[in-house]
Amino acid sequence: MSLVSFCLIISGVVLNAIAQLLLKAGTNAVGHFEFQSQNLFPVGMQLALQPYILGGVACYGVSLVIWIMALSRVPVSIAYPMLSIGYLINALVAWHWLGEALTTQKMLGISFIIVGVVLITKS
Repeated sequence: MSLVSFCLIISGVVLNAIAQLLLKAGTNAVGHFEFQSQNLFPVGMQLALQPYILGGVACYGVSLVIWIMALSRVPVSIAYPMLSIGYLINALVAWHWLGEALTTQKMLGISFIIVGVVLITKS
């Protein structure tokens, strides 16, 4: 895999992870809500105009373009498993930024995923 291909994949993965984290931060800012017919529009507007959610959607858009560029250069059987690196990024940033629990069991599971990604990229 070339350096450009690798950078495209990693950029897509990181942007995808950032998008998830921003969406979570946005829903945290809005708070718990139930979708019911009477609050569908007000809650929908609150979510649609929430800055973190707008940032998350923007990151998804950019990551999609980058991911398409990556897929034009790398077999999907190698590129797609690399998305799993996002688990590590999300777990660490969610722990640091959002105060989510990062248990030994979670880290062990993520470690297995990372080992799998390394094995796939080496094949």
